[in-house]
Amino acid sequence: MRVITTLMTTILMWFSHSTFASECELTISATDAMQFDKKALSAPSSCKEITLTLTHSGQLPKSAMGHNWVLSAASDMQAIANEGMAAGATNSYIKPDDARVIAYTDIVGGGDSTSITFNTAGLDPSKRYRFFCSFPGHWAIMQGEFNLS
Repeated sequence: MRVITTLMTTILMWFSHSTFASECELTISATDAMQFDKKALSAPSSCKEITLTLTHSGQLPKSAMGHNWVLSAASDMQAIANEGMAAGATNSYIKPDDARVIAYTDIVGGGDSTSITFNTAGLDPSKRYRFFCSFPGHWAIMQGEFNLS
């Protein structure tokens, strides 16, 4: 009986860890039509870190139709995107050391993917956050809400 109890406890711990980990792992896809496949992303506020994977499901190269994923406070999005254009492709269209940027991925082209893991310690579930693509001209269309619940 003790062996069964230990086995059941181990299985439950593994299952709860797997479930928790998957809640803290997000995916999003971008297309050659300049769109994300999701308008909103959320994770539980219990996540200490979030891993986001961006996949570019299109075929165009990153020089023509590159995409990234950037997270910021909603009020900072437009300024970050506009200032990012001057930062150029080598900086993934993000001004170096921009404190307003919570997290961002590299620019990827068609068929590529990238992931980033970021800490949620400074995020407040009561505040508004936006994600967007900072490739020049994309942010106006390619954006969505990010929430901690």
